[in-house]
Amino acid sequence: MATLKSNNQFRGIPIVQPGSKYKTDAGFSAIKDGIKSRSDAPALEVGKKPSWLRAKMPDGRNFSGVRQTVREHRLSTVCEESKCPNIGECWNQGTATIMVMGSVCTRACRFCAVDTGNPRGWLDAEEPENTAKAVKLMALKYVVITSVDRDDLADGGAQHYADCVRAIKQLNPDTAVEALTPDFDGVLADVEKVVDSGLEVFAQNVETVRRLTHPVRDPRAGYDQTIALLKHAKQFRPAVLTKTSLMLGLGEQDSEIMETMDDLRAAQVDVLTLGQYLRPTPNHLPIERYVSPEEFDAYRQEGLDKGFLEVVAGPLVRSSYRAEQVLQKNNVGLGS
Repeated sequence: MATLKSNNQFRGIPIVQPGSKYKTDAGFSAIKDGIKSRSDAPALEVGKKPSWLRAKMPDGRNFSGVRQTVREHRLSTVCEESKCPNIGECWNQGTATIMVMGSVCTRACRFCAVDTGNPRGWLDAEEPENTAKAVKLMALKYVVITSVDRDDLADGGAQHYADCVRAIKQLNPDTAVEALTPDFDGVLADVEKVVDSGLEVFAQNVETVRRLTHPVRDPRAGYDQTIALLKHAKQFRPAVLTKTSLMLGLGEQDSEIMETMDDLRAAQVDVLTLGQYLRPTPNHLPIERYVSPEEFDAYRQEGLDKGFLEVVAGPLVRSSYRAEQVLQKNNVGLGS
């Protein structure tokens, strides 16, 4: 079992291979990139990716500045932990999606590259204050706060989540906050803790269509459970926007995408994002198809016709991609 100080791909420290076990700073074990290595795992897809999936390499002064802020305040970002292809663009714009409650998830979804383990109740008590300070230092007008699943905590971390949002708002009253949360094991009272914290947007990702929910998501997650949380959040605080995300390329049919849109609209979900699933390691689910930009445009129009306030759709779109631009209702400028 390897030992390393952080899972961060930008630090000059020993590399742990995907699927291998290592020990964290807090002293508990975790699986690198979330899914254990398997001898029968399908090989990575052969051949070049379509041209529309090419993202710029992360570099630049602003990128370095955001990275330094993240380091100094001991923050995790989903940008790094999930190997997001848009990290260069977003960080060079001085924005980041901050991941609270650590970088080790108690679940092991087969599409996700976040490390998996049992933090055994560990939390950073200084995280709310550090997060608020980082938001102020980066002068963010819009920030997305997300997290790993924390099934080891009695409330799934809902109170800690709410504390982070309130700390941000107290120090940065003009900053809009979006919370992209875990499902809190379906406990609606825990959802209310977060929705009642002063945020503008509540998000929980359905990830895929009903038929593919398992094995795509961890067995503790559920299609109906996620939709129920989104519906309750909207009913509890109607002024808060609700949002979810769907990955394409996992074997879903068009009719299933439309059915999912209908289910989400029945729950009064306001915003939907659609992006291409990209396989992070050979241990994760294979890609079944590459969805073209033209297909994404067509799906977006279908969603708008169904009544979503906005549908952000494109091959490299992720749930928090250009989140601050959603209300411009122009597909966050992807067509420009």
